[in-house]
Parts: sequence; C-alpha cells; structure tokens
Amino acid sequence: MDLFKAILIAIIEGLTEYLPVSSTAHMIFTSSVFGIQEDEFVKMFQVSIQFGAILAVVFLYWKKFFDFKNVNFYLKLAVAVIPALVLGKLFDDKIEAVLGDPVPIAVVLILGGVVLLFIDRLFKVSTIDDEKDISYKSALMIGFWQCLAMMPGTSRSAASIIGGMQQKLTRKAAAEFSFFLAVPTMLAVTVYSVFVKDWNYKGVEQKGFEMLMQGDNLMLFIVGNIVAFVVAVVAIKFFIGVLTKYGFKPWGWYRIIVGIVLLIYFTQFN
Repeated sequence: MDLFKAILIAIIEGLTEYLPVSSTAHMIFTSSVFGIQEDEFVKMFQVSIQFGAILAVVFLYWKKFFDFKNVNFYLKLAVAVIPALVLGKLFDDKIEAVLGDPVPIAVVLILGGVVLLFIDRLFKVSTIDDEKDISYKSALMIGFWQCLAMMPGTSRSAASIIGGMQQKLTRKAAAEFSFFLAVPTMLAVTVYSVFVKDWNYKGVEQKGFEMLMQGDNLMLFIVGNIVAFVVAVVAIKFFIGVLTKYGFKPWGWYRIIVGIVLLIYFTQFN
C-alpha cells in the first residue's frame, strides 16, 4: 500500500466512522478495488486508523471527556463497552473471515439501508435528551445493540444510535452517546489489533506493532491517523445537523444505492 492509497482509505474512515453507513465496508470495498485487501497490514491499518477518528470525538467533546467530577459518565461508557469487548474476542476469527469477501458485506449494506428507511417510524417516542439521564441499564442495552456491527457492513454508528433510540433517547442524544461509546470501543479494538492480535504478515506470525516497524508502514500509520482525525471532525459536525433535521432516510437510500452498485461490481466485473 502506497501513501496515496493510505490517505484515501483514511479519508474514507474519517468520513464514514460516525455516519450510519459502515466505515469498515467502505474501506474494504476501496481496498478490494485496489487489490490490496488480502494484505495483513492493510487489514490492521483499516482497524488502527480508527484511533485518529475517535480522537476527533475527544477533541470536539473535550469538556465532557475531561470532566472528572462526572464519574457516572465514565461508568456508563464502561458498562456499555463490555458486550463489545466480550463478544468481539469470542467472534474475532469469524469476523476476520468475512473481511476478505466484499459480496456479503454489500448485501448487509443494502439490508441495513432498508432498515434505516423505516427506523424513524419505529421509535417516535423519545424522553431522554441528555447523557446524564441515561440509566446504566440503557447504557448496557445500547452496548448490546452496538454488537450488531460486528458483522461488517452493519455500521457501529447505526447500531448504537438505533439502540439509543430504542431506549427512548432523542436522535441527537443517541448520536452523541454513540460518539462517546466509540471512544472506548475503538480504542480497545486499536490496542488489540496493534499489541495483542497475531497477524500473518509476509508469511510470518507477528504483532501489529512489529508490522509497523517494517518499511514505510509506520509513516503510513501516522499519516492515516492524522487524516482520519481531521476528516472525522468535519464529518461529526455535518452528521449531527443532517440527522437532527432529516433523520435516517438519506443514509438509508445512500446505503441501498451504494450496496447495489458494489454488489453488481463485485459479482459481475471482478
């Protein structure tokens, strides 16, 4: 993977991480078109540059994250992230097996789009408009909803926002809690992929940080995270406005159209 491809993938990550369109699907499709998706460093890169995207949330909501008097905020995030940590570890190998095949991911992208077209009708009653009013039980339930995104193409953002609305959060409150929850979730995923997970890179079993020490990998990793951070800052501000005003329908149609185009491409022309 060269610098141009790394920057393009990072831009896609920053744009889509917090939108209900599945950043993983978009990065996999892009890498597949480039013919680099089977490269183990590329797979690790796609996961680890999410670190840059989560820093965008910390940057935009720094008052919330550094309000150490609000212990309940940290405890709710800890409770909400537990399902993803447990189930993510249990199903890591199965998730990895799907990452190399864009066809089922395109199908999930389409099905998820259909769900988004009707989701606003299902959860019309919302009574919670602030994170402080979210109970620990609701935080845990949102955490379980987030686990649906373990199937690439589902979208972590969509799953957790829908989970929030199911727990009677307003669109804005659900979106913001989804952003907050992304921080411990994606941080854990990044740490796991860089320091814990074994990758078969160039025929040798090694950790992510060992891959980073080879060739231009470290430079690509740093640039990718910086680009993802900058783009994610813009994307978050844009998404909140669109979601509050128009709901999920625009994203539903986007997912369906993109999913159909990619499904045709990967079944007929690839």
